[in-house]
Amino acid sequence: MQTPPLPDGKPASPAEPPSLIEYPCLFPIKVMGEKVDGLVHAITVVAKTLDPAFDASTIELRESKGGKYLGVTIHINATSRTQLDEVYRTLSTHPMVKVVL
Repeated sequence: MQTPPLPDGKPASPAEPPSLIEYPCLFPIKVMGEKVDGLVHAITVVAKTLDPAFDASTIELRESKGGKYLGVTIHINATSRTQLDEVYRTLSTHPMVKVVL
């Protein structure tokens, strides 16, 4: 079913579907980048900026088999979809980060 256009002729955006995530919650985010000095610190700074309650002691690290990459799992105290989107956007655009899941 197509959404009817608005009076100005632009298509209306369909209503956002309800979230499957119940907020607030502790939400895991996996970040991957090359294993370089400062990667974990950079991720921690982003997490603390967007989640003042972020607990750095919960960070989990996993090196790639060849040792070139590092997987960093953080747990964000997610309060909204907007906050999670901002965390993903900020981490995804960081120059040290390759992938955010």
